[in-house]
Amino acid sequence: MDLWMLLKAAVLGLIEGATEFLPISSTGHLIIAQDLLGYNDEAGKVFTIAIQLGAILAVCWHYRAKIFTVVRGLPHEATAQRFAINLIIAFIPAMVFGLLFHKLIKDHLFSPLTVAGALIVGGIVILLVERFKPAPRIHTVDDMRWGDALKVGLAQSISLFPGTSRSGATIMGGLVFGLSRTTATEFSFFLAIPTMFAAVTYDLYKHAGQLNGEDMGMIAVGFVMAFISGLAAVRFLLHYVSSHSFVGFAWYRIVFGSLVLLYFL
Repeated sequence: MDLWMLLKAAVLGLIEGATEFLPISSTGHLIIAQDLLGYNDEAGKVFTIAIQLGAILAVCWHYRAKIFTVVRGLPHEATAQRFAINLIIAFIPAMVFGLLFHKLIKDHLFSPLTVAGALIVGGIVILLVERFKPAPRIHTVDDMRWGDALKVGLAQSISLFPGTSRSGATIMGGLVFGLSRTTATEFSFFLAIPTMFAAVTYDLYKHAGQLNGEDMGMIAVGFVMAFISGLAAVRFLLHYVSSHSFVGFAWYRIVFGSLVLLYFL
């Protein structure tokens, strides 16, 4: 494994972790980065799937105390049980729609132009949500009911369209359905754990035959970098939303999506 390939892995890992949890679409950024680095073949696609596990681990690490408390309280604490049930309910829509339409999406929607369009449209949606969202009525994830979780889960299923951004869909859905910015962001992070883990496991199973020993070094480097940048992104966003709106991310999406269109056209 030469140094240039390891450097590619490190750069892509940083991009994956940094963009996975911000409402700006990791897919759009990785498409550009992989094309510029000349790593957009089948091996590159499997690599980007595998390193998402590093980003998932970053969320688990940041919320390790909460996760431990919930697991410990499941047998006897109503709050822990409700939280776990809410996560399951919110996860179901994306799981069902993902299984039904996974092949269709991969075959027909996964292209630079559709991703660029989704980036731009998503930016406009964020501007509209920030302008017309209702006053928040839910201020912690423990205050959510199953109906709130289902609505956010349905919003997350929109992110199956490439370039939409899973975090963007869930956070904006949360704001529309009455969650505060911080609560919508935190629930998006928690929901990422089962959703991303299931999606990555399924994709790796489908592409298992394309993995070989020579790829493990690159995957290891990308995994570590995705963990580091993912952890930084989670902590940054939680601090940011405590005193800022998502309008800045909306304009970033519109500008970046336009650049992606120009680049590939």
